[in-house]
This record gives sequence, C-alpha cells and structure tokens, in this order.
Amino acid sequence: MDKEIALEVTSAKRKKTAVIITISLAVLVFAVMLLRGYIKSTITRAEITTAKVEIGNIENTINATGEVLPEFEEIITSPINASIKSALMDAGNKIKAGQSILTLDKSATQTDYEKQKFQLETKRTEISKLKLDLNKSFYDIQSNNDIKQLHISNLADAVENAKRLYKAGGGTRENIEQAELNLKVAQLEKKQLENEIKSKQQTMQLEIKEAEIAADIQQNDLKELQRKLDLANVVATRAGVITYVNKNIGANIHEGETLARIADLGSFRIQGSVSDNVADQVRSGLPVIVRINDDQLRGHVSNVSPSVQNSIISFDVQLDDRANKLLRPNLKVDVFLVTATHNKIMRVANGPAFKGPSVQDIFVLNNGKAERRTVHIGLTNFDYVEIQSGVKAGDEVITSDMSEYKNSKEITVK
Repeated sequence: MDKEIALEVTSAKRKKTAVIITISLAVLVFAVMLLRGYIKSTITRAEITTAKVEIGNIENTINATGEVLPEFEEIITSPINASIKSALMDAGNKIKAGQSILTLDKSATQTDYEKQKFQLETKRTEISKLKLDLNKSFYDIQSNNDIKQLHISNLADAVENAKRLYKAGGGTRENIEQAELNLKVAQLEKKQLENEIKSKQQTMQLEIKEAEIAADIQQNDLKELQRKLDLANVVATRAGVITYVNKNIGANIHEGETLARIADLGSFRIQGSVSDNVADQVRSGLPVIVRINDDQLRGHVSNVSPSVQNSIISFDVQLDDRANKLLRPNLKVDVFLVTATHNKIMRVANGPAFKGPSVQDIFVLNNGKAERRTVHIGLTNFDYVEIQSGVKAGDEVITSDMSEYKNSKEITVK
C-alpha cells in the first residue's frame, strides 16, 4: 500500500525547482550578454562615414535664424488719403533720386486745400475789420475823453468865478460849493473814462492777438497740407532699387499706408532671432557666423532688442563683408552666435555619432577594425566636435550613427 507524500516535502521540491530554473535563466542571460560583448560584428565601409582627428580651433555656438535685409531702406508712405492713379515703376527696377514711382489721385485733398485757403483769407479779412472796429471804438472813447477835459476846464473856470463873486459880495458860499462839486464829479467821470480807455486798449490787443494766432494756426495747417500735396508726387529721394511698390490701381490709400520701398543693395545687415532661453548669453559685440549654403560670413551682434515677443529675442548683425555677392534681400540664413573659442585642440567633424553627453563611446578605425573607445567631449558646433581624451591626432573616427553596435567591443569593417 502506497503512502501519501507529505505536503511539506512537495512544497520544498517545488521551491527548489523554481530556484534552479531562475538561476539557470540568469546564467543564460549573462552568458548571452557576455558573448555579445565579445562577438566581432561586421559592417561594410559603404555603410559608415568617417573623419580624421585633427588639431585646430573650435567655437561653441548657439543656433539662431536670420533674414538678410538692406542696411539702408527707405519706406515711402502716402501723405494723404488718396487713390492710386498709375504705377510708373516696378519692384526690382533701379531708380535715381527724383524719379517718379507712383501717381496718386489727390483731387479731394486739393479741394480741401483750396477750401482752407479761402477760409484763411476770410479770417484775415475779419482781422482787418476787427482792427477797424476797435480803432473806431477807441477813437470815440478818446473823443469823449477830450470833451470831458473841456468840460472840466469850464467847471474849473466856474469855480474861480464863483469865488471872485463871493469876494466881491455878489455871490454866496453855496454857489462856490456847488461849482466845486460839479468839478469833482466831472473829474471822476474823466478818470472813469480814462480807465475805460485803458481797458479797451488791452481788450483790443487781446482780441487782435487771438485772431492773429488763429490765423497763424490756419496758415501752418495750410502749409502742412501743401507739403503733403507736394509729397503726394511719389518720387525717390535717393538712388537704389525698388523692393516693393503698391500697384493696385484705383485702390483707396489711407494716410501713412506704405506705397513703396527703396533699398540700397550695396550693403546688407542680418536681422536675427533666437529663443529667450539663451537670453543671458546674447549681447552686443558677440561674434557671429552666418551660413549661406556652404559659405560662411563673419560679423558681430550690433544691437539686441530689449523686448521679448512670443518667447523670441531679436537682434541685429553687422557683417564684416556687407556687400558680399551672396547676400540677397529677404534671404533666410542660418546664424550661429559664438559664445566660446578653444584653440589648438583635437577636433573631428560633427556627425550623428555624437549624441551630446560629455562622456560617450565612439568607434575608431584601426587596421580594418572599428574599436570602441570612451572619449571626453568638449565644445561642439555645427561643423566640429572637440575631443579632449580617448583619441589622438590622425585617428579616423566613425561619425555616422553607431548606436546599433553599442554593446560591441570591436567591429570588422569590410
């Protein structure tokens, strides 16, 4: 008769089996990993790109974007509300100072000018009439004052006569007092009239001054309108090339609206923009590299905008060669702000093999093999990577992406 196996024995056997299986799997995985590290993978020469380690200089740069703009550009705006009558020039045409670009229909403004001119003449006529009226009023008051003076003289004589009669016994004291009273009243009336004359003079001067100021303001407005009418003859004030002209014949143009742009294409500047994340590194005088296709131009930051718009900082670049033949208006270019420079260091052409960390593994060609090496990375830019250790000048480094072989110690290159 069979005996039942104890539950504790069965459980122990199961645990032992699980431990053995787990250890076996771990050993197997470790062996595979170890084997992969020593397996000599194979790659063809056509699959990779390489570059020689050389001694040279390197500049650390910040990537930015830029647009080529004429260094000097005149924007011609409409001085009046008008409509475009005809376009005499087209964008791209060279132009000399004094040449016409557009013809505007300025009849409405001309009518307004004639109306204001008539109003000014009317105002001047009113001023002349005001002077005549005020002079007449002043003359009437002055005449009344002269009459008062004659009346006072008569009253003074009457006082003297009353006093003589009184001494001769032919008059009374009351007659003298009455004559003196009449004289005082006349003198007070004359003084009042003199004050009125003085006040009238001041009033006259103020009224004429106000009218003259109003006329002067209207005269200045008329001169300004005449100036705008003269500017409405849209002509170039300097020689250059027309980069824009509004050719919408018949379109209504408001005062201040752009009609044309004239640029001096003999010299250019770069208007750059960069993320505000590097705002603390962007400053005036910073060296700049401008890349146009495969060519490079040098310059420096001449001005940095103090404001940030949409997380973007704008800056201007003054080029060393502002008349380079590669420069074209509105051309988009790559701009690189140089923040640091290292001289006489080991460098190699930049490529996908360099991922960014300061310590990383790369592959170096040696006798038909690609050997993995750990290197220390310094400055980097769009062209070169500085290698501080792990290689020597003359070594040939694989610059293409080798992440597929990151666990290989050595690769055979066919």
